[in-house]
Amino acid sequence: MAASPYLRAVKSKTLAYLCLAGICIIWGSTFLVLRVGVMQFPPFLFAALRQITAGLIMCVYFLLIRKEKLPTRKDLGIQAFRGFLMITCGNGFVSWAEVFVPSGLAAIICSTMPVVVILINISTNRSELPNGLIVLGSFLGLGGIVLVFSEYLADFAEPRYTLGIVLIFVATITWAIGSLLTQRTIKKSNPFFDTGLQMLFGGLFCLPFSLAFDNLQAVTFSNEILFALSYLIVVGSIGAFSMYAYTLHQLPLTIASLYSYVNPLVAVVLGWLVLAEKLNTKIGMAFLVTVAGIYLVNYGYRTQRRKLLTRNVYEES
Repeated sequence: MAASPYLRAVKSKTLAYLCLAGICIIWGSTFLVLRVGVMQFPPFLFAALRQITAGLIMCVYFLLIRKEKLPTRKDLGIQAFRGFLMITCGNGFVSWAEVFVPSGLAAIICSTMPVVVILINISTNRSELPNGLIVLGSFLGLGGIVLVFSEYLADFAEPRYTLGIVLIFVATITWAIGSLLTQRTIKKSNPFFDTGLQMLFGGLFCLPFSLAFDNLQAVTFSNEILFALSYLIVVGSIGAFSMYAYTLHQLPLTIASLYSYVNPLVAVVLGWLVLAEKLNTKIGMAFLVTVAGIYLVNYGYRTQRRKLLTRNVYEES
């Protein structure tokens, strides 16, 4: 006997929540696995191999098995630009930075991406002024970042550490810009295929950075490097993106986006357990303050958008 629509819906929701839990763990663990890889392998080349392989797998699958049409030259250019922003800069810069910056700290900085998206949205739309919650949340999130930096003040004497921190912030901004460009472009193309193209182009664009900045004489393929690459390609890129797409289809965005609050916690704890990275009361407080700031900004922005929509409906009526 076929399952009832109610039972099918319950199973779909249950699977979506399981996918969401998986995303929280997987994307939180990628910061640790990435650091394990780049500590032994040229970072830009590592990012290139990861993204080119994942992108090729996805593109071949959708072209040969799902029979997707080849994009136009214009669409390829669009995906290449997004790939440069989100993959080359967003992932490649973080890969280089994690040679010198702890994975937990990198994750906390990257967790501010939703705040950057909202602030860019507000700054580009003059009709939307930030409300009190957005302002408070922004300062709270900034305070959390400053608090965690206070535990690493001595490390700023190392120029490459300081540059790594700057590059992580740049990567966070470029990822936010790429995400906004994707959201604002209404297309009927397959988002998974587009993601594959972005990873492929982004990985290819990492190669010139590798030639310029990597020590290519240090290329060796140990078991740890092969595991890190395999995990990031299969689980971190292909698997997690598919799970996230299913979660978005089954759950409200407010619930699906909860992963952004959990990822840095997973990264900090794993970095402490596996790589003996610093974890103390101050870093724990900094994490809580940063996440609280991100939540307030998101909540304040949703409240502001609801009021704006209500006002527009009232004026039209």
